[in-house]
Amino acid sequence: MQKHNRRAFLQTSAGALALSLNPSLPVGIASDAAGDEASSFTTKQMAPVVAANEGKKPLRLGLIISIGKDPDAAIGKVRDLGLPTCQAYASELDPKDAANLRQALDKYKIEATSLVVGGPGREVWDFYDGPLTIGLVPRETRPARIVHLKKASDFAKQCGIPAVQTHCGFIPENPNDPLYKETVAAMREVADYCKRNGQNFRYETGQETPITLVRAIRDVGLDNQGVNFDLANLILYGKANPVDAIETLGPYVQGIHAKDGLWPTNPRQLGEEVPIGKGKVDFPRIIARLKELKYGGAVTIEREISGTRQVEDVRSAKAYLESLIG
Repeated sequence: MQKHNRRAFLQTSAGALALSLNPSLPVGIASDAAGDEASSFTTKQMAPVVAANEGKKPLRLGLIISIGKDPDAAIGKVRDLGLPTCQAYASELDPKDAANLRQALDKYKIEATSLVVGGPGREVWDFYDGPLTIGLVPRETRPARIVHLKKASDFAKQCGIPAVQTHCGFIPENPNDPLYKETVAAMREVADYCKRNGQNFRYETGQETPITLVRAIRDVGLDNQGVNFDLANLILYGKANPVDAIETLGPYVQGIHAKDGLWPTNPRQLGEEVPIGKGKVDFPRIIARLKELKYGGAVTIEREISGTRQVEDVRSAKAYLESLIG
């Protein structure tokens, strides 16, 4: 997703669709040595650490929103839009904000399905500077981002959010690339920390192909990993058609961003994000497939603009998705 737009959108009010499911996760068994290749793989199924959807309505709608310094106002917007869940985006991780967020969630009776974080440091959402600046792949910012994600895990634990979610970056397609091995080691370190906090660690789709993300998850080899399946990102980055990608990523999906977009035509820039129903995501087929897979989680709307039009688009997306979900 184009975060320079997304951040502005999240600073006001925004939507993102998160969809957790109950299927167990096939994972690989990886070497404990940082940067080593996986020593072996198995096909055994291991359930996620956090079963966050038991007893809850499947395909419940939600919104991604920045809590900023006023969690009460942010969560109040979710309630005003008639949405029962949210993904909470936090740029700062002050423990006082965690307490205020928990209070707001309880006050408005909103379920937070994940804590979304990025950075710290420069992030450029394009095809040239993106591989150098996004996620855990770049060496220069990796140590600080590992620390930040661990801090996010502690923040999420304090306010009772069951998952931490981020982009890991342009994970190399070649598993023999040293950057691939280093990134897997970093992912393992963060996922292990989240596991010890009783949380799932979710990777948002976008910069990598679906099979590369599955390979990395299996090489990490922990049972608390999941995917936040951003439908539009796969198109915006030119990585996959989401209707096809769900067959690869399905067993790992714990969240979905309901967002729409167009394929990239400029080799330097991502495709254009557009209102739901105006882009290339086939929502009827996606929702139908999710029902077949018996997804139990939330569907969280995302619209990467700001102002009155953003709220109108979120309301339209809500009505459209409700008609498909039934």
